[in-house]
Amino acid sequence: MTGRVAAVNLGVVTQARWAGDASGRSGIDKRPVDGPVLLRADGVAGDFIGERPQHGGPEQAVYAYAQEDAGWWSAELGRDISPGGFGENLTTWAVDVTGAVIGERWAVGSALLQVTKPRTPCTTFAGFWGVPDLIKRFTVRAAPGAYLRVLRDGEVSAGDPVAVVDRPAHGVTIGEVFRATSLEPELLPRLLDVPELPASTREKVRRRLNVAD
Repeated sequence: MTGRVAAVNLGVVTQARWAGDASGRSGIDKRPVDGPVLLRADGVAGDFIGERPQHGGPEQAVYAYAQEDAGWWSAELGRDISPGGFGENLTTWAVDVTGAVIGERWAVGSALLQVTKPRTPCTTFAGFWGVPDLIKRFTVRAAPGAYLRVLRDGEVSAGDPVAVVDRPAHGVTIGEVFRATSLEPELLPRLLDVPELPASTREKVRRRLNVAD
């Protein structure tokens, strides 16, 4: 089965007491849009991000989450979770997002994207869903979705195929990085051999392992 984009989602401005931004605004409430959306190196055109130091920047330009994983959460919580409900820009179908290898490249629409790192759950996310223990449950589930770098600007629409055009040989996945940096620190040494990891993530790994640069 060929992977595809199930929905492209853009954030609307949400005023909430749980928003982490000093202004009380959050862009976690993302909703599907019709037509093509431009993905750029600095982010998704038309998207709102309330906490850019935590959620913006070229290494987190696009966030993807699998529709299949969203379905698991719908069953777990007994509620419908619409595309964009995880704050994701791209809702995917038949794409192994958790199993995506760090550094692999996706051709989507006219854009070229690169998998960079997993998403870390935050209090804004828990507040948006109204599930106080969501961070713990999300961590245990270990299906965090993937942040993507935009290597070539391009337009993406719902229904576009997602093709993996390059995959690094190291084999370290989004799921493995998430587990290593949360509940399974014994996996951390594996991350030292992943040059495609963002520098900030590699530095955190070195500090935790007390390894010199």
